[in-house]
Amino acid sequence: MRGAFARWTAGHVNLKNRVDRSNMAQKNLLMVGAGLSGAVIGRKLAEAGHKVTIVDARDHIAGNCHTERDADSGVMVHVYGPHIFHTDDTEVWDYVNRFQTFMPYKNRVKTTSGGQVFSLPVNLHTINQFFNKTMRPDEAHAFITQEQADTSIEDPQTFEEQAMRFVGKDLYEAFFKGYTMKQWGCHPSELPASILKRLPVRFNYDDNYFFHKYQGMPENGYTDMVAGILEHENITVHLSTSFDRSQTADYDHVFYSGQLDGYYGYDLGRLGYRTLDFERFTYDGDYQGCAVMNYGEVDVPYTRITEHKHFSPWESHEGSVCYKEFSRECGAEDIPYYPIRLMDEKDMLQDYVKRAGAEQKVTFVGRLGTYRYLDMDVTIREALDTADVFLNATEADPMPAFVKAPL
Repeated sequence: MRGAFARWTAGHVNLKNRVDRSNMAQKNLLMVGAGLSGAVIGRKLAEAGHKVTIVDARDHIAGNCHTERDADSGVMVHVYGPHIFHTDDTEVWDYVNRFQTFMPYKNRVKTTSGGQVFSLPVNLHTINQFFNKTMRPDEAHAFITQEQADTSIEDPQTFEEQAMRFVGKDLYEAFFKGYTMKQWGCHPSELPASILKRLPVRFNYDDNYFFHKYQGMPENGYTDMVAGILEHENITVHLSTSFDRSQTADYDHVFYSGQLDGYYGYDLGRLGYRTLDFERFTYDGDYQGCAVMNYGEVDVPYTRITEHKHFSPWESHEGSVCYKEFSRECGAEDIPYYPIRLMDEKDMLQDYVKRAGAEQKVTFVGRLGTYRYLDMDVTIREALDTADVFLNATEADPMPAFVKAPL
């Protein structure tokens, strides 16, 4: 484990200002959360000469991308579910490789539906197998767009309309409808079309789930990468340490990556999230032959099974660690994963955003702080940009509460 851990403490500590105020150029900054947002912002500001304290309520760093070795099998386990790094942002790719060697990894997802195993995203192999045909790319394109797609839907507004418009009823019901109902806890007709726009349909045999230029996995896991980011003389990390809003007064500025509504004690109500439950099991051998197997049918209670040794294909392990993944509504004591952002909570979100916008010493960052679904590369990009905004802020143009607003 990296040397930075020697400076980390656990338990509730006195987080009062320890900076020598004779050096007014040096700021005393607090990062709430030791995930990607807090680590990346903290590192850049520490390199600029500021003193950075990072607190996290959990007993580990790296947030939901935390990884650890299974003691029995040696498999690198993604403790809170798989995180696959993919980006077109060269600066972000170079940044993560500064702290960890990223190994080549392509996400090739399979799905079980109707007693068969298919390839995702929907591609030419999926289409030919599903419809028992041997079409060429142009034939498949004509078949889907002219015979399957519901062209009467000109401007899709919901997830269901988006699917029906672009792949038709049969593929929608086989691969998207049931999975979506389990993942989001509501009918696809209640979800925005934007969710499905992230899922491509291909008329060739390319089964790479992502299309970004850079794709990979950190050789020694994300936690080791984050440890490298935090390894700086101006950074101190306190784990198992809760944050109270009153502590804002003790710092020159606070970067808050916790839940936006949580900063205010949920006094206007709770914004909606989905959480995940994992049923962990081990297997002596290769359980499913791939990293991710989706289950699109509603009568299968879990959304997918992930087999974690396949996320590190450069390693060899006899044993295997697998997760069955269940999605449900996030309760008060649960870990929030995905913001739901349904229309019926829009007014509440607007009220929280307006309230936060009036803060003078707090900037809300990350997936929870801005109540937006963010991939890891976008999280890092926004963290780097946020640090830049802070470094360039002036009295006339002060640091805003949101560099990337939720609305």
